[in-house]
Amino acid sequence: MGGRVTRVFRNFNVENRARREISKEKPTPAPRHRTARLDTMADSPEIKEEVLRKDDRFLTLLKDVYVESRDPPVQVKDGRGEHLPRKQEEKRLTKLGHLEALDVKKVSKGKISLVEALTLLNNHKLQPQIWTAEKIAAEYSLELKDVNSLLEFFIPFTVMEFPKETKKAITSHKPKQLT
Repeated sequence: MGGRVTRVFRNFNVENRARREISKEKPTPAPRHRTARLDTMADSPEIKEEVLRKDDRFLTLLKDVYVESRDPPVQVKDGRGEHLPRKQEEKRLTKLGHLEALDVKKVSKGKISLVEALTLLNNHKLQPQIWTAEKIAAEYSLELKDVNSLLEFFIPFTVMEFPKETKKAITSHKPKQLT
């Protein structure tokens, strides 16, 4: 919508404005600087002589200048100062189940591996009286609030198999028609 409005103002009386611009007298160009005229005078013999003449005063000053260049000494890196010291993380061995080949061997304290997470969720689901949040926190070196959040928000999948007669009943059921 805004493009239409701006186009109307832009195209308003465009022909008259163009004719007015064309009919104006052309402005006179600005005068050239005198250095531009030196290029044409560069062919003159006086200027060539001035350029090729040696000035003794400048030559003596140039002879007094002495530049000495040396490369800085090469520093050998021994690799000792490259790494900053960092906090040592306490590691614990994982509780390996039947998926031992898929799991990592060591995990930082306060963290669990994927196989451990699935195992503890399944244990809690099957036996919630034995595998309480406190026992899981102690067993896997976790904080209690993290374990409570894990048990509350993550639920392992359940595989349910329906008997054949239930399947027939479900498929034969006619959906209600909406009127």
